[in-house]
Amino acid sequence: MIDLRPIEATDKAQWRALWHSYLDFYQTSLPEEIYATTFARLIDPAVTDYHGILALQGDHALGLVHYIYHRHGWQIEDACYLQDLYVGPEARGTGAGRALIEAVYRAADANGTPHVYWLTQEFNTTARTLYDRVGELTPFIKYRRRPG
Repeated sequence: MIDLRPIEATDKAQWRALWHSYLDFYQTSLPEEIYATTFARLIDPAVTDYHGILALQGDHALGLVHYIYHRHGWQIEDACYLQDLYVGPEARGTGAGRALIEAVYRAADANGTPHVYWLTQEFNTTARTLYDRVGELTPFIKYRRRPG
């Protein structure tokens, strides 16, 4: 049985371990200030555009999702960007990833935000198998500003 709930202050250690593993998967690391600021935003009730949910089995966190509401120039309603999704290796195939995505869908619907989207890397084939079942692949290619 998988339980889902918003990230709480008491989840810091488990959240940090999951997010660290997620960043490792994408071969990146972030300074401590980013960890602290991100977690503070996730648990601050005054922050209304940035949210996080944990998937739990008992008291053990299996996975996490972070999502952000933002304005969109092509529609009246906000859009919802599912920014980070991670399920630990021991919980893959249990439905935790799908449950986290569907929790974001429900939250977005309750917020009046019908457009939910996310990005992944091409090599993330395991996750893309799930994404192909719960979402629609678009033809967009991401660009970003060059450093410097």
